[in-house]
Amino acid sequence: MRLCGACALMALLFVSSLDSSESYKTKVLPEKGLSVTVSSKQPGCVVCTISGVNDTQTSCQPSLNLVPEKEVKLLFNCSQPIEQSYNVAISRLIECTEKMCEPTMVEVQSSILSEFTRTFTWKLKAPEKTLVSLDVLGNGLTKTSQPCSDGKQYSVDTSETKKGEPVQYCRGGSETRLVLFNEGVVSLETKPNIKVESSLFQTSPGPMKKAMTVTIGPTSTVVLSRDLGQSECEVCVPGGASPDCSSTVKTLKSAEKLPLEFSCMKPQDVFSMTMATKLECTKSSCTPAGAEVDPELFRDFKKTMTWDISVPEMTTLTLDFPKDGLKEISASENCDDDFLYTVKHATSDGQMKTSSYCKGGTVSKLDLFGATTVTVEVPKEGELDRTVFSLKTAPIRVRSVSVTSDPNTHIIISRKAKEPDCAICVTEVSKKSCNSQTQRLKDPRNTSVNFTCPRPQDIFSVEINREIDCTETNCTGDTIHAETNFFPDFNRSFTWDIKVVSTRVFQLDFAETGLRQIPSEDTCPDDHTYSVIIYLRTGPANIGTFCKGGPVTTIQARHKGRVTLTVPGDAKVDPVDFKLNVGPVTEVAAIITVNLPRGVSDIDLLTPNYPRDFPDQQQMQWEFTIPSKHNYTVNFLKHSAPECLSGDVVVEYQKEDTKVTKLTLTDPQPREEQGSFKLVLKNCETNTTLTGLSLSYRVSLKRSGIPVLCTVDLTKHKAVSIEIEKVVSDPFCEMSMNNEVKEKIIVAKGTTAKLSFLDCPDDGFNLTARQDIECENVTSCPSTSLSVPTLDSCLLMPLQSVTWKVIIPTEAKLDLVSPTGSLRQSLPGLECDQSSSLHLASDEGFSIGDFCSDGVIQSIQVPTGVSVTATERDFSKSSMPLLNFTVSPKSTETMIYRIRPNMMSPTILVTPGWPEGMESLSIVSWIVDLPSQYKAYLQFPNVTQPDCAASQTLVDAKLLGGKEEIMSRKDTEKLESLWVRQSFYLNMSNCKPGSGMFKVKTTITLQKTTNLLAIILGLCGALLLLVLLLVVVCIVVRKKKSKIRSQASIYMGQGNIFRPNDQHFTKVRSDNDSHVYDSIDETMVYGHLLTNSIYNDSMQSPKTNHEESYKTFVGHIDRTVPVINEPDPEEGKGHYTLLDPSDALFQPRPRTPVLRQESLGFEDRRMQDNELHTFKSKGDINTIRLSAIDLEPEPEPPVLEENF
Repeated sequence: MRLCGACALMALLFVSSLDSSESYKTKVLPEKGLSVTVSSKQPGCVVCTISGVNDTQTSCQPSLNLVPEKEVKLLFNCSQPIEQSYNVAISRLIECTEKMCEPTMVEVQSSILSEFTRTFTWKLKAPEKTLVSLDVLGNGLTKTSQPCSDGKQYSVDTSETKKGEPVQYCRGGSETRLVLFNEGVVSLETKPNIKVESSLFQTSPGPMKKAMTVTIGPTSTVVLSRDLGQSECEVCVPGGASPDCSSTVKTLKSAEKLPLEFSCMKPQDVFSMTMATKLECTKSSCTPAGAEVDPELFRDFKKTMTWDISVPEMTTLTLDFPKDGLKEISASENCDDDFLYTVKHATSDGQMKTSSYCKGGTVSKLDLFGATTVTVEVPKEGELDRTVFSLKTAPIRVRSVSVTSDPNTHIIISRKAKEPDCAICVTEVSKKSCNSQTQRLKDPRNTSVNFTCPRPQDIFSVEINREIDCTETNCTGDTIHAETNFFPDFNRSFTWDIKVVSTRVFQLDFAETGLRQIPSEDTCPDDHTYSVIIYLRTGPANIGTFCKGGPVTTIQARHKGRVTLTVPGDAKVDPVDFKLNVGPVTEVAAIITVNLPRGVSDIDLLTPNYPRDFPDQQQMQWEFTIPSKHNYTVNFLKHSAPECLSGDVVVEYQKEDTKVTKLTLTDPQPREEQGSFKLVLKNCETNTTLTGLSLSYRVSLKRSGIPVLCTVDLTKHKAVSIEIEKVVSDPFCEMSMNNEVKEKIIVAKGTTAKLSFLDCPDDGFNLTARQDIECENVTSCPSTSLSVPTLDSCLLMPLQSVTWKVIIPTEAKLDLVSPTGSLRQSLPGLECDQSSSLHLASDEGFSIGDFCSDGVIQSIQVPTGVSVTATERDFSKSSMPLLNFTVSPKSTETMIYRIRPNMMSPTILVTPGWPEGMESLSIVSWIVDLPSQYKAYLQFPNVTQPDCAASQTLVDAKLLGGKEEIMSRKDTEKLESLWVRQSFYLNMSNCKPGSGMFKVKTTITLQKTTNLLAIILGLCGALLLLVLLLVVVCIVVRKKKSKIRSQASIYMGQGNIFRPNDQHFTKVRSDNDSHVYDSIDETMVYGHLLTNSIYNDSMQSPKTNHEESYKTFVGHIDRTVPVINEPDPEEGKGHYTLLDPSDALFQPRPRTPVLRQESLGFEDRRMQDNELHTFKSKGDINTIRLSAIDLEPEPEPPVLEENF
């Protein structure tokens, strides 16, 4: 009872756990022979068996093996989805004999646990050398590396012990049979709820056998050999009464589609294949022309293929290897990919030579001589190209070289490359000798050299040696040069062996180009390398290795030495000729003279044999020439000090007229000193078992002056660039940009440069500036003035010229106007002052001309961009713009001048570019504005016509605003003078000249016009106006006469004033002559003024008869009236009247004062203040001003045209 209670409690706990997770219950009955394993993939998931009465007993575990043919209830309990949490493995054994398998049909219990992922596995057990074929039922299989789309993935492993990856398959392919042997495995993995066909494969056992068909060429032999240690396998040639089989070696001759059978499935693991093929060549071809192989022949076997090639004598065999070429290796090396090429051939010496190669190199062709064997080793599963190599043969091309030289020249030809085979054959005096390594020509006066290969320059190098013996004073031939005509395409070494007496030195002068020392292992940029060796008692010593171009000008070496020039074959020989002389007696081993150049420089020098040891107890001397105004510094870069057995290592510095300075290798060396000096290095007796003396040092040179520094910053003027060119010939002057010495400095626009000027005058440079003005479109270009840009003030030299480059779009034009109002073109005889001249050129560089201000040109219209250059002026004194321009849309490709001719002198017009011709196919126009009442006379004193290759030249004129041409002349017609009476156009167009040029000079002379019709009409109008005026005057005068006659005036002294027409007169004036006087007694009028006057006696009464004379008034007056005696009238004059009737009618107009003294506002100072206003003195008028009104200035006299 207690046990039953416990079970009930466990069941209750189990049921409660099911409430919080997923569970699945099913019954399973595995078929006979099946091994079923259910396992969980997730932690916490279990599979349980249910048993007992009312399924009360459960047994749960992560994995469960089911018993075949026994039904079991399973309960799956997991917190995760059931179908994703379990795997089901179902396996079965297929047992086969040599005749049948059990089962014969591979079937699947498709209904078992289909809700889960299932893996069906079939393991094969078969006798040895038995194959089992599984024939696929239904759709075939296809190999894949991806999951199958139908959820059914097949996997095949031919052997369970094989370490390789199994092959994956999906349904829907062409493979219908799987071949397996003992321990092979086939599996099928299905996704949950995937239906599986019940029958998959049909089994059939059979003997283990692999068949193939091969084709072997007629000249080939194939040998199959079983590798040592491999399992037994027979190879058989079926046919006949019994097959021809062998388990060790099988030889196959030439055959077409020969069948083979192997008693193992992988014969490539057991056998190796060797094939030998014979190829025969003539002097011109080979049969076959290449080594051809079938890639399918014994595929995946390890193969060794050999081609034996027979070649006639004196025949070159060429092997061409396709694709990546070959790389030669030594006999001990191996190829990474196990492809090995071996070439064995006969040399010209009759010896056999073997060379090995790997794939992937630079050797693509081999030139061989004689019989050759080529062997290619192909690794297992290696693939070989169908054409291994191709063959070519040709007769040996012998290259012959004739050598003729003087007796002191020796030529040594030496081999430098191991391959290819080639011999040097020398024929001297009918005697021939051949050698494949070296030949020495001692006396090549008339020698023939033959090479048994087409390109001996790739194999041999040539040394051309000359021996020179010098006396105590001179050497034979003081100038030494290389014999460049010997073997021009070979690598050559020119050597000169020089010998002088033991106490003297031989001197080599390289004054023209100089030399520069380099380490012995380096090469020169031009591939011309010089070296100097001297022979001391202790052995040869390399003084140094040198290149062309440097400060070393002289090398002196004691007693005996060799000079060598090495030049490669592919370099053009350009040797330095040097002079050879006998030098002085000296104790030093060698002397090197160094002439350091002006400016900043460094030179590195090395001791003899560097980096090896400097010879014991020897001295080396360097002589340095230092230019004036320069400082030098000596720096020891690297040195090694020996162990001295006797003496010390000493560094001596010697200067003229100064004491010798002795230093050690570790002492501070001279710094910032001036003057030429000598450096002598003395070695001691050293311990040769230790490191000896070696020294590498540097001499640095710099100017001693203080440079003028200037930083030019053009970042603020992004369109401005400057150029500074040195024109001074002072060798001490030096300018640099960014620490680089230059003869010309260009500072690009928008950049910054650091300039330095050392020992230079301010006027020793040409400073020019350029400003680029770029216009992207017409609307974005405002009117612009060309002004001189402001440069950095540290530039002390004056600005020589400024160029403005104006760039405009193709659819725009430029209108150029002078700020002063007009321009004048500089012409011969009428040149502009250079200080105010502007040079104009088109954007293509064609010159338009030189212009200055104040001329007849009002504006210039250019259809393209221009460059404007101003030169030879003091730009610092003027900040005014030099030229104005505007950009506007283009309407024509014509250059247009608008001019206003000079009225005083002829105006000269010339075509652009004068005195050169116009630009090809260009057009120029002048708009000539004539002043009013002027006409122009056009003349063409200078016309040059070209020979036109296309089109023709044309000169035409048209009135401004008119359509008709007043003149048109082509290149074949003469230009004649003409008059133009109003403003006009003058156009000229050029052709495309074949030769010559088109240029025209035009003069315009103005003349004032005379209009006769206007003059005549004016005269007629004036006469008519005069007549009318006379008529009017006559009428007015007549009316005045009639009025005057009816009036009279009478003087009444102290009486009443009356009018003659007053009604008090009883007498009518028209009836009598009472108003007519014969004379007037002035004493009656002015008598009271003449008392005691000087005029009293001079006045006499005239004795005339008159009709009505004036009687003296006898009435009362204020004072006594003086008696005035009137003089007698003169004879012939008759009587005087008070007023003549004619004068009364025609009274003259009162005279208008012309001068100021005649005006009422002035009074003469000479006049007395009396009633007569007499003058108190004579003399000039002396006026005083009476009026207070401001006077207007006196008008100047009018300027008339007759005054010009």
